[in-house]
Amino acid sequence: MTVQQDCPFCEGPGGRVVFEGAKLRVIRAEEAGFPAFYRVIWREHAPEFSDLEAGDRVLCMEAVTAVEKCLRERLKPTKINLAALGNMVPHLHWHVIARFDWDSHFPSPFWAAAQRAAPVDRVAELQALLPELEAEMVRRLVLLQG
Repeated sequence: MTVQQDCPFCEGPGGRVVFEGAKLRVIRAEEAGFPAFYRVIWREHAPEFSDLEAGDRVLCMEAVTAVEKCLRERLKPTKINLAALGNMVPHLHWHVIARFDWDSHFPSPFWAAAQRAAPVDRVAELQALLPELEAEMVRRLVLLQG
């Protein structure tokens, strides 16, 4: 496996591991105010999506899709944000973030300034749903691994 020194996703999981497969992992990011913020991280160091072989690109996007579908079905968010920016960490990873019209930054991006405090009760309700959601996420990701 290709590893790059000083790459946080080569050196560690990047958050709380939800799923660990041979080619990718899914983590729940530790982003305050965003309890349903996940990352699909390619295990081998690859700076860009086009660095992957065709079959691996399909697997990666199917994993992103599985995470997104779980979030949509279980949480009913206002919107899902998908992004593969990599400007700060040049290791292929996709952000999959459930967004709600009540979240602290909506409709702005999660990295923008907060517009309000997120309602503590709504965040707690959402967090209570995550264990079941993540179990379903793992089930779907295992099926993708073949």
